[in-house]
Amino acid sequence: MTGKSPHGLALKSARFYGSPVFRPCIDLHEGKVKQLVGGTLGAATEALRTNFVSEKSSAEYAALYRRDGLLGGHVILLGPGNEEAARAALSAYPGGLQVGGGVNLDNASAWLDAGASHVVVTSWVFQAGRVDFERLAQLEQRVGKERLVLDLSCRRRGDDYWVVTDRWQTFTDVSVSQETLARLAESCAEFLVHAVDVEGLCRGVDAELVEKLTAWSPIPSTYAGGASSLADLELVTELGRGRVDLTIGSALDIFGGSGVRYDDVVAFNRRKSASV
Repeated sequence: MTGKSPHGLALKSARFYGSPVFRPCIDLHEGKVKQLVGGTLGAATEALRTNFVSEKSSAEYAALYRRDGLLGGHVILLGPGNEEAARAALSAYPGGLQVGGGVNLDNASAWLDAGASHVVVTSWVFQAGRVDFERLAQLEQRVGKERLVLDLSCRRRGDDYWVVTDRWQTFTDVSVSQETLARLAESCAEFLVHAVDVEGLCRGVDAELVEKLTAWSPIPSTYAGGASSLADLELVTELGRGRVDLTIGSALDIFGGSGVRYDDVVAFNRRKSASV
């Protein structure tokens, strides 16, 4: 799973070059770096819950991640008005960040040309609640499997987890299952999975979902949602068995949180990389 960025950097799924277990993020909303409660995204303005709004730019966060050698992070555009901030982040860390949010067949190549290592796609490949495999094939042909990440962010309903689209508000008919992950893995390099029900709440990760990703996904997965302490990073590392990485948002001190120090997760990654 290799390729070349427009800046000449060798590209692989991050799992294969440095074995990270913590992956950084830059969530953009209305042009600013924010941390939101995922389940309220897309709701009326008065119902949207915001945990943190940064005074720092997206480029400053990207430069920080570049300085510390953090790989496989993602920039997510949460709605319109974020393109300039996303491009600034990619320019500050060319080839070091994935980008998602509104990615489609028409703009995917432009994001890669702007410096993204991968594009992250969700809503565009779902039509009428199902995976549109024709669209997925077109996208794979356009950007290459090795530079495509599918966002399978999900919410629980009954005993299963169901992929949600349209800023996590619309349930699809696609469950997170062994069959689904095996089929979709044929067309992409990685999965990004937000546990929407716990996203931004800092009450702990959804261990059951992590275990299912570990057991079922044949390709690397990044889990996001609910992490509140370094113990959660250790838990995902243990449950993930080298197959699942973790993104920490609202609990991280660089995003106004008090549960996890950024310096500690950087040190954690370095220890794990040294042991590989």
